[in-house]
Parts: sequence; C-alpha cells; structure tokens
Amino acid sequence: MFSQKNLLLTADARIDGRAELIEKLKSKLTVKESPSDTELIVYAYEAWGEDCVKHLLGDFAFAIWDGRLRRLFCARDHFGVKPFFFAHLSKDFIFSSAINRLRHDPRISTTLNEIAIGDYLLFGVNQDLSTTIFKDIQRLPPAHYLTVTNGALKICRYWTPEMSATVRFRDPQSYVQRFSELLSRAVLDRLRTDRLAVSMSGGLDSTSLAGIARKQLNDDAALHAFTVVYDTLIPDQERQYSTLAAERLGIAITHVNADRYSLFDERVAGDMDQPEPFLISPLTGQFNDLLRLCARHGPVAFTGYDGDAFMSEPRNHFRFGIRSRLRRMLRRYPAEPLLPEWVEKSFATRTNLNDRWNQSFKSPVDRVKRRSARRALNSKVWTALFEGYDPSSTKLQLEVRHPFVDVRLIEYLLAIPTVPWCVNKHILRVAMKDMLPAAVLNRRKTPLAGDPALQLVNRASVRWLDSFEVNPQLKDFVDLNRRRSVVEEETSDALWASLRVFALNYWLTNSLVIDRRNIAHTLNERTYFHDLISLDCQKMETTHGTQTGSR
Repeated sequence: MFSQKNLLLTADARIDGRAELIEKLKSKLTVKESPSDTELIVYAYEAWGEDCVKHLLGDFAFAIWDGRLRRLFCARDHFGVKPFFFAHLSKDFIFSSAINRLRHDPRISTTLNEIAIGDYLLFGVNQDLSTTIFKDIQRLPPAHYLTVTNGALKICRYWTPEMSATVRFRDPQSYVQRFSELLSRAVLDRLRTDRLAVSMSGGLDSTSLAGIARKQLNDDAALHAFTVVYDTLIPDQERQYSTLAAERLGIAITHVNADRYSLFDERVAGDMDQPEPFLISPLTGQFNDLLRLCARHGPVAFTGYDGDAFMSEPRNHFRFGIRSRLRRMLRRYPAEPLLPEWVEKSFATRTNLNDRWNQSFKSPVDRVKRRSARRALNSKVWTALFEGYDPSSTKLQLEVRHPFVDVRLIEYLLAIPTVPWCVNKHILRVAMKDMLPAAVLNRRKTPLAGDPALQLVNRASVRWLDSFEVNPQLKDFVDLNRRRSVVEEETSDALWASLRVFALNYWLTNSLVIDRRNIAHTLNERTYFHDLISLDCQKMETTHGTQTGSR
C-alpha cells in the first residue's frame, strides 16, 4: 500500500520503460530520484489522470483511491498478465488479484456462472473475459481500466493493437537492428533479478530469450534452463535441440521427462486445486513440476510465449498453428458441428450453448492482413494461461514473465512488412545468427507428433477417469449416461472435452469450498495487493491503514 497526497495506491506491478517514462513525467511534475514502480504509477496518475494507462508499460494490476475526486481508479495491463478480479456489491466494491481471496468475503455467494461452465466444458476456457466462473465475481479484461464514483461503475478499453501502422527502413539491417533493440529491452525490463530460470524448449523463441538474458547476467550459474521432453510416449527432439542450445550458451539445463507422468498426476497435494477449472488440468503434473524446478532456482522465470503469433505469418493462406508446447497440447482438431451429446439438455438451452458452439466454428475471412496476429490478439486462451502462471494459481514464489508479450515489440512486428520479416521467424533467425547454434537457427517449426493425452489413454489404464465419484452439482451440466468412456474417444478434441468433465467434477468437489471462519482476521490484517482488499468507497480515504491486500 502506498499513499501520496490525496492518493492511495495498491498494486501488483512491474513498470517497464522506466527511463523514458521518468523523462516524460519530468516535463509535467517533480519526480524523486529512482522512484519505485508504485511511485511511477502514482506520478503517472497525477500527470495524466485516467490517461495514465496510455503511458504505462509492463505487467500491472493496480487501484488508486483519489481522495480529492472521491474516485477509485483501477487498471490491468495490456495482455492480462497480472490478474484483477472484483465484485460490486451494493455500496461496496471489493477487488483482488486472487479469486479465492475475494471468496473469503461472506458477501460473495457461491452461485456459479453457468455460461462460464459451458464455455469450459466446450472450449476449455471462458469466452467472456469480463466474467469468471462465479456469478458475483467479475474479471477486468486486459487493456481495460475501471472507475467507481459515487457507487457508479464504468469500464473502458484503453489500448487496441494498431494494425494499420507502418514502419519502413531503407536497408534490411535496420529492421533487424531495431528488432534486436526492442527484444533486448523487453528481456532487460523483465529480468530484474540475479537468478533466472527459463522454460526453454529446443525451438527458436525461448532459446533466443535465454541467449539475450545470458549476456545480461554475469554469473555462469545465474541462468538455468528447464525443458519438458518426451523420449518414448511421443518421441520428439526437444532434448537434443535444447541441449545444443544450452551448450552453446554455456548454461545449465534440466530435462523434465514427461513420459513418467499420467493424466491428472498430482505430485504435490493441492496442485489441482485451482481458483477456476484450469485448461491444462490433465497435464498438471509436468506443468507444476516444471514451475517448481524454476522456483527452486530463482524468483523469476521466462517463457518463450508467444513468438509464433507475430513472426510466423505464412506468405499466403494462414493455417492456425500452435504457439507453444502447451498450445500444442490443446490443439483443435476438426470437430463435429453438433454439440457434444453428453451436455445436459436443459443446461444447454438456458445458457444458449448451441449458438456459442456453432459460432466457434465460423471461420474468419482467409485473406486478412496479419491474420495469425489478429487471431492471437483476440484469443481467449492468453488470459487463462497467464492467470495459470500467476502465484495465486501456482502457489509458488515465482514470477513468470513473457518477454515476447511486450507492447513495444508487438507493435513493431505488426508495423513492419510481413514478407520477409514475419514469415518463418525470419527476423528472429537473422537477429540470433551469431548467438545460437546453426541446428537451432535452421530448425523448422516442429509441432509435437501427437497428443500426449490421447497416447496416455491408449497406452495406460484410465478406468478411474470413468468411474469417479460424481459430485451432485455435475449432473446440472453433464448427462453422464451419454458420456462415452475416455478410451472410446478417437480424436484429441473429443478426448479433451471428455477429460474436462472429470476436471470440472474434481473442481466442484475439491476447489469450490472456501473456509470463511477466519474472515474477521483476514479483513483486518495488513498485506499487499494479492490478498483481499475490501473497502467502502465512501470511507476509504479515512482508513489508509486498514485495507488488506495479498502476499
């Protein structure tokens, strides 16, 4: 919690482009030497009011109480890396970056949002980024801010990717040089640590980030790569290529053998207990073990997500690709146009699921400028995946950061000519030619040769996935008499939908109950933003020390 003049701020934030922001602020007001990130947010609000978010870069979720205007101003970063949830109940507005902290408040009901449940069962992710699985809890979408004034709530979008801007240079090297500058800056701004873990496959994206970070860190032991590999279940070459990259960069590498994990493999009790049903729950074992290894090495981890979206445009027709190992696991195969028969009929009718299902198969126009980038920016998966990496979900003291998901870098890639720079990652290959081994530089995009879940079903005993103890609430959404056995599912799309039935049942049984017995203590402890913040907007300016937040 930080207070200055008539302003009170609580934030979970990392502000990037600090030097440039400070220079802009100095033209508007007096700025102290070496201000913290929270101070920069307050300065920006003092200088530009609600427009402050148009000048902020980085990953952030924050709230500012303006005592002079008696207004609460809240904002979430451009891509939704930092979560922000809220409930507007009568005169009270309560918010947090953790759903379960909000749920400790007895005013929050346990009523579920049936549309979100339908979206999870059909698509694996909520299609409405302004809602959650709980009826009373809302989500502030990425690139949005909200204000609460006299009990009235207003939500506005403050940033939309610019698709028509153009950047042109006379010589090819200038394109690469500017790209290298922006990528290096994205890495440096997110580093801010002397020990870094990198979730590094044998592909070009994450190895490039590891190479750039290696140049910034002086200690040989400061950087450690962690790679998920399949040796037998679905033989891939990630072990070979990631090892080549690590040897070239002179960094240590640990391989996580995914062959040894089963479906819903909970290696540590509570791994599957998530605020909302998680889109990769069937592969929770390897996901959580990878993050635990990263957390043991240091407080910050990098992923290579999502370089493919902006640097892999085909020259002509675009075929929607998979942009990371996790995305490959969730690959959408052609599906039947009919709603899955196991969806409970009255539930489908009252939530209009048929229309939502059919709408998902309507293809956009084939020939649209930067179609892959557009689809990525409109994707509903980003928000769910980023929130899955947040400490409120992982329960780890680990900040997972994504240097390719940087406003400056993405806007640049959207503005330069697609050909040749954004075809087959040409600009990244040229930029990294002196840093990475030729085998990695020249490696073509290599999707996983199969679906791990489908292979596990075919090779292992999974009868327990069909004979689980059914939570009574599940019957409101699923007709289990019409659900086929998982071993009968022949496509990844059908299998993953069937597995989500099990995941939802688990969530209803294990994650839905919240112990509210300690609510009085919770509401009076001093913490930071991640935990619960409950406040009456009329009283907030006189209770600077009583709000709560998390961690």
